[in-house]
Amino acid sequence: MAQVLLLSDAPEDALPSLELLNHRIRQFPAEASSIVRAPNADITLIDARSNLAHARSLCQLVKSSMLSPVIVVVTEAGLPTLNESWQADDFVLAEASPGEVDARIRMAAVETEAEAPAGEIRAGAIVIDETTYMATINGKLLNLTYKEFELLKHLALHPGQVFTRDRLLHDVWGYDYFGGTRTVDVHIRRLRAKLGSDHESLIGTVRNVGYRLVVSGTENTESSDDIDAA
Repeated sequence: MAQVLLLSDAPEDALPSLELLNHRIRQFPAEASSIVRAPNADITLIDARSNLAHARSLCQLVKSSMLSPVIVVVTEAGLPTLNESWQADDFVLAEASPGEVDARIRMAAVETEAEAPAGEIRAGAIVIDETTYMATINGKLLNLTYKEFELLKHLALHPGQVFTRDRLLHDVWGYDYFGGTRTVDVHIRRLRAKLGSDHESLIGTVRNVGYRLVVSGTENTESSDDIDAA
């Protein structure tokens, strides 16, 4: 099952077959501001059934600011306008069957996974290189300490999974660490600060439980400042 972001001003009509598939769909208006507000996704669909020039500009913007592959939803009449300038990874006709839509989504997801180099971990906009101990978000390098890197890597290896502070202390710091769980809270604060205000919510707090890395944007998380409640 893929996390699919649909950018459309009329999402109910854009790709009817999509509702019949077992993918998690988030819908946002086909505008530039949605790129900032929208959650991370495995695939981004852009509605290009009308206003082709606007759709092309949006496609170019998504490709320059997001890591997910882009599939353009187009009518048969709009097919001749598609070219390399769109920077799209694929296209699908608006009236395509559920089987074809599913195949194109899965193909785009598989190709993206195949492109990831060995030793590289991807979780939404976060890319972690285990060989160089470097981490980036949307291409921007994060200046992390060793433990901050290890903590982020551990969360990225298990996106969506909730970890208690005790479990994180055990998994990241190890058996021989005698510090308290407050160490985890401090490192979570630092990680959020380094991710920046636009991305700090990627590390979600689950009240009375712990922390998780949110890559789909569909989970309900507590405030990123509500650390003591975890």
